[in-house]
Amino acid sequence: MFSFLSLSYLIASVTFILGLKMLSHPATARKGNMIAAVGMALAIITTIFLYEEDGKKLHNYIWIFSAIIIGTIIGVLTAKKVKMTAMPELVSFFNGMGGACAALISVIEFYYLYSAHPTADSFSNFVSGGHYLTIIAGTIIGCISFAGSVIAWGKLSGKIKDFAFKGQHIFNGLIFILILAGAVTVYFYYGTQQHILFFITVALALLYGVFFVLPIGGADMPVVISLLNSFTGVAAACGGFLYNNKAMLTGGILVGAAGTLLTILMCKAMNRSLLNVLIGSFGGGTNTIESGNKEHGNVKEISITDAAMVLAYAKKVMIVPGYGLAVAQAQHTCQELQKALQEKGVEVLYAIHPVAGRMPGHMNVLLAEADVDYDYLLEMDDANSQLKTTDVALILGANDVVNPAAKTNPASPIYGMPVLDVELAKTVIVNKRSMKPGYAGIENELFYQPNTSMLFGDAKKVLQQLLAELKNI
Repeated sequence: MFSFLSLSYLIASVTFILGLKMLSHPATARKGNMIAAVGMALAIITTIFLYEEDGKKLHNYIWIFSAIIIGTIIGVLTAKKVKMTAMPELVSFFNGMGGACAALISVIEFYYLYSAHPTADSFSNFVSGGHYLTIIAGTIIGCISFAGSVIAWGKLSGKIKDFAFKGQHIFNGLIFILILAGAVTVYFYYGTQQHILFFITVALALLYGVFFVLPIGGADMPVVISLLNSFTGVAAACGGFLYNNKAMLTGGILVGAAGTLLTILMCKAMNRSLLNVLIGSFGGGTNTIESGNKEHGNVKEISITDAAMVLAYAKKVMIVPGYGLAVAQAQHTCQELQKALQEKGVEVLYAIHPVAGRMPGHMNVLLAEADVDYDYLLEMDDANSQLKTTDVALILGANDVVNPAAKTNPASPIYGMPVLDVELAKTVIVNKRSMKPGYAGIENELFYQPNTSMLFGDAKKVLQQLLAELKNI
């Protein structure tokens, strides 16, 4: 049985690696997710029925399966009901639950060891330094991931506002120092009250997770989500070390490594260092800006009829989706517009910026839900190479990722951030509900360009009206 359990862990580990590889491409992402899920199910089932320690198997099957059933029902119903606009906060919430589980594993292991040696003078007398380091690392990282992810969920869902005070980063640094001091003290403390010091350290880690995310600006949230995801993976890997569970260890390492790499890619896409993300408060609490800025001039509006005419007689149209498209739930209507234009002989492509939306890959998932062919989706570099030969760039709810200020205005907070060069298209049509700034909270210079026209209104209604007009052309 032990051999079969080891074999099941090996199979599960292979499915995790294979699934992660398949997640790298939209065409295989769903299949990869299912393969990894099957591997996880295999690891869970074999652990429940085959795991033994000192000749004893797991028991309390009623409690175990009741928890699994309840958790499955809650997870399925939540995932089915969530709107695409709420997907980023759902990802944050689920990631937080993973961090909490990883932290609980380490907490339980600590309390088990402490209870088994109630009269010991010091934790260092009966636990090796490496074992304790794994326990305390899993606890601290898991608690930070849990608390930080919950705050990220609240900020993304609008339930928690950005909050920062003068000297907050110094305050956060002091808390982190106290956490490290507490971790060391618990191990070397002589006495029988190590558990009190341990839970104080846990409380400080939770507090740090809260204040760690609170001051981070809205435009940096995709990076923070990736970073917290890597934290959860590392905490889970610590649990795998504690129980010598190869499947859990492999899964944790993969999540931690993938989250770290994604964080680096997100920072590169925004031309910001990770340190700058964590202390910059980029996009938080900025005032909105109304139209008619005197420095840039006034914006031009275009009617639905004129916009439909421009699109119908174009040779190539580049659609740039953004959060506004997700808010309006207009992805299906957008796909209908794409088909209508293609029937008229128009080449239609989508330009996807890596940080468009509220999380990495948000726009890819949004368009996949509407069955948009993956071959029409272009990454930023490919899209920029084709924008020079594009007749119409149709921007649907995107803002910061198409702002020329990133290339032309050294005083802008997004200066140096790679953006889509939509201004190179012959005609630019921007659909927005108003002239309010995007998630970064800064004004978009694109709106005042001579080849740009504004098409105000809800994305879904505007696209429906464009479809109706196209049928008459």
